[in-house]
Amino acid sequence: MERESMEFDVVIVGAGPSGLAAAIRLKQLCTEKGQDLSVCVLEKGAEVGAHILSGAIMDPVALTELIPDWKEKGAPLNTPAGKDSFLYMTASKAYRLPTPPQMHNHGNYIVSLGNVVRWLGEQAEALEVEVYPGFAAAEVLYNEDGSVKGVATGDMGVTKTGEQGPNYQPGMELHARQTIFAEGCRGSLTKTLFEKFDLRRDCDPQTYGIGIKELWEVDPAKHKPGAIMHSIGWPLDSRTYGGSFIYHLENNQVAVGFVVGLDYENPYISPYLEFQRFKHHPAIRPTFEGGRRIEYGARALSEGGFQSIPKLTFPGGLLVGDTAGFMDVPKIKGSHTAIKSGITAAEAVFEALVAEDGPREVTAYPDKLKQTWVWSDLYKSRNIRPAFTRGRWIGLLWSALDTYLFRGRAPWTFRQHSDHDKLLPKSACRAIDYPKPDGVISFDRLTNVAFSNTSHEEDQPAHLTLKDASVPITVNLERYDAPEQRYCPAGVYEIVTEGDAAPKLQINAQNCVHCKTCDIKDPTQNIDWVVPEGGGGPAYSGM
Repeated sequence: MERESMEFDVVIVGAGPSGLAAAIRLKQLCTEKGQDLSVCVLEKGAEVGAHILSGAIMDPVALTELIPDWKEKGAPLNTPAGKDSFLYMTASKAYRLPTPPQMHNHGNYIVSLGNVVRWLGEQAEALEVEVYPGFAAAEVLYNEDGSVKGVATGDMGVTKTGEQGPNYQPGMELHARQTIFAEGCRGSLTKTLFEKFDLRRDCDPQTYGIGIKELWEVDPAKHKPGAIMHSIGWPLDSRTYGGSFIYHLENNQVAVGFVVGLDYENPYISPYLEFQRFKHHPAIRPTFEGGRRIEYGARALSEGGFQSIPKLTFPGGLLVGDTAGFMDVPKIKGSHTAIKSGITAAEAVFEALVAEDGPREVTAYPDKLKQTWVWSDLYKSRNIRPAFTRGRWIGLLWSALDTYLFRGRAPWTFRQHSDHDKLLPKSACRAIDYPKPDGVISFDRLTNVAFSNTSHEEDQPAHLTLKDASVPITVNLERYDAPEQRYCPAGVYEIVTEGDAAPKLQINAQNCVHCKTCDIKDPTQNIDWVVPEGGGGPAYSGM
């Protein structure tokens, strides 16, 4: 069966904040300028918002630019940010520190980013954007001259053995004059574009963190709408970057999460179990006693900042949002920069498409972006995250100097290095004795995965593939004691031994919450994350 094709002026891969902002702005410009461009958005989640996970505190600056009357239109920004607190944790104490100015949240909102994205999807559809959830873009298509032609969705109904099953349907080709890639952190197609067009030639490697989050319904007496807490310190050692957040939303809900930088060195670290034991701290546990966890999820986030921004354009397409790495790490925010990048990209693409001889590569986009607050904000914060590669105390000292003395304008820029090559051999590290989850405040991984509503069609090719099937045992197990067993927050990877047989790696792909950590942290870069059948993965409802 041959693939059918559809033609659009613009195809956008990913219905996150940046992709939907680009779609909305394109259609707004069509109305303002009397033009008619066809715009399509593909989303691999079963519905818009199903794969969106973030803290999240949202700065509404870019949303206000995109949709000035968002309040009147019912955007779900329901909880104004209240009191900020910033804590340094030891094993038994919590010490209040001055809140860094970048983390002041007056005028911001505590939100479910998934709900915000669902609302943006409604606004896009009202403008006649064609939004297709449940369709995973699996392949970049190219013209004969090497420019991007569009994307193809994955085939449906292919069995584990690679054969066409009884419900087989070939993927659809979507051709476009411009394709906007808004896949979010560590996009599977964006990885191929980096190689094809050498987009990372003039920038540092991207660096990442893993964010693990639970949504709780707490005792109303303990609920403080708008309250915000961040922490650093325990349970992480001083060499490992990371910290926590606790945000009080509406309806007695509290979002609690933990972020660990994926440049950590000890292969025995389990970010998931660090999070679980964090909740037992004497200053933290009381908030959750008597409450119930209602949702769970995990997601990688781009932490490289300014010096890790790749070349943003190539013939036939461009990059927006977190797939390009626009998160502002000191602010712990990325949705506002994602939306602004989508707006800026849309304006550049619109100008190119309505011009009679518009360029195939929209180089006006990065030029326009460099004139916005996105570029200046990321430049000013560029040295704070990499300073922590030298340890917590040097990181804190440098951050204070950079913030208060240099004000982000130091005459140097710290370099970034890849996360996957930071692991030390197991012989140089101590195993960590994590306490067993109690099932009340802390939970085992498989129990929590059930609260992510994750589902994949079982009879399909695994979307977690190995370039060399021998490496997990001969390298990862022998040298690092198989760290994939610990860095995955969903229990996907297990080393199993049956009888006298040699150990082997078992991949439980059906558990995957699409966080992409394995693709990032695997020390030999042997694991390749690709999209499963459209609609598979988590089904977050309030994350």
